Amino acid sequence: MGSVLSFGILMFAAQTPRTYFTTNPAFLRLKKGRQVTNIRAFVESSCPSLFDKFRPAWWLTGGHLQTLYAVLGDFSKVDQVVYDRTGAHYFTPPASERSLDDETPIVVVLHGLSGGSHESYVRAILAPAISLVNEGGLGYRAVVVNFRGCAGVPLTSPQLYSAGYTDDIRQAVWYISHLYPKAPLLGVGFSLGANLLARYLAQEGENSRLVAGCVLGCPWNLVKNSEALESGWLSRHVYSRAMASNLKRLIQRHVSAIAQFPGSSLGQQTPKVLSVKSMTLVDFDNAITRVAGGSSPPFPFPSAWDYYKWASSDQLLGKVRVPLLSINADDDPIINEVPVDAADNGWVVMVMTRGGGHLGWFEVQGSAHYPRRWVSKPVIEWLKACGENLYADNEKAVPFRDADGWLVGAGNEHLGCREAGSGGKVEGAETEEGMLAGL
Repeated sequence: MGSVLSFGILMFAAQTPRTYFTTNPAFLRLKKGRQVTNIRAFVESSCPSLFDKFRPAWWLTGGHLQTLYAVLGDFSKVDQVVYDRTGAHYFTPPASERSLDDETPIVVVLHGLSGGSHESYVRAILAPAISLVNEGGLGYRAVVVNFRGCAGVPLTSPQLYSAGYTDDIRQAVWYISHLYPKAPLLGVGFSLGANLLARYLAQEGENSRLVAGCVLGCPWNLVKNSEALESGWLSRHVYSRAMASNLKRLIQRHVSAIAQFPGSSLGQQTPKVLSVKSMTLVDFDNAITRVAGGSSPPFPFPSAWDYYKWASSDQLLGKVRVPLLSINADDDPIINEVPVDAADNGWVVMVMTRGGGHLGWFEVQGSAHYPRRWVSKPVIEWLKACGENLYADNEKAVPFRDADGWLVGAGNEHLGCREAGSGGKVEGAETEEGMLAGL
């Protein structure tokens, strides 16, 4: 009886993702013979997994279970990745283990709210992306951009990161482009990092140095999604407080560094935040992120809600001018509002799966004894198609120059980046003690 019930649940839950194209899809230039194709034909021919059924593991059929498994599951033995650390940038595969051509595509990854290069959802994409072609991988290079204070990155100023501040990403892209000027760069963002990637692509428009992007579990409208997160008892007391708890732990780890800036907003707010036993994500953002989540202007904001309004990526979606694939789950307990109409932007393809939770998408594949992330398949197909087939017009990218050892971009002379020195190898599965993963 149990096996019949399991089969019934599996068949009921299996659904083909809904893929949304606009009525006027953008036309893409391909490398081969400079051919032109529209983005719908490009996706339909390159990403067959998007048009196959997603079958959640029978014991992970709801969004809450999918999300909790992403947080509590043991992923230390799967999708193992080793990085070369250079400041906040984690490169893989390590240079000592493999030599790659300078034109090899590079996957540039932005992690979630309080995560980093160690997260299982990051490694689920990078492991097949960097694996050798004869082993079923893409053979690509990848770089995870760890946010300020995350994954061992030190705080050297009284500024954190946020869902809207894109200058750190902009500088990271300059740096990677400087190291590998011939390589096509492909952006992948998760949750908060997805929102950042969408904003970056919109701000850069046709001048983007990333030739394509993919966003997973993007929150899009931070106002509406935060309202939904705070209004439900379970979402407020479980998810919102869990995310705030992670951020408090992150602040706690950098107390000594923050103490070096006692007159800053971050320095003044930190003791207050750490004295509160329990807070929601909005509470944390109202105390810390709205004042220290980026440079001035536009920070500080009058309230967390003003910050959410400014940082929402859906309002900029119409300005994206490179191929962008977005995948969300319809039962994500953290993300409720998804702009499936894509602001009528022909460069954007929106996908909604039936089930999957927040950055979960777990299904049992073949003879595997543990669930794997379904989303890895379409993302890898997308990266392969974009990295190997798209023609990149680098002449449109905003140029940068050397200014006394700093890379400075045209129109952004107030920004600069330079080599931070090697930090050795890092095992990708080394988690942050005391932090809940997967968020």
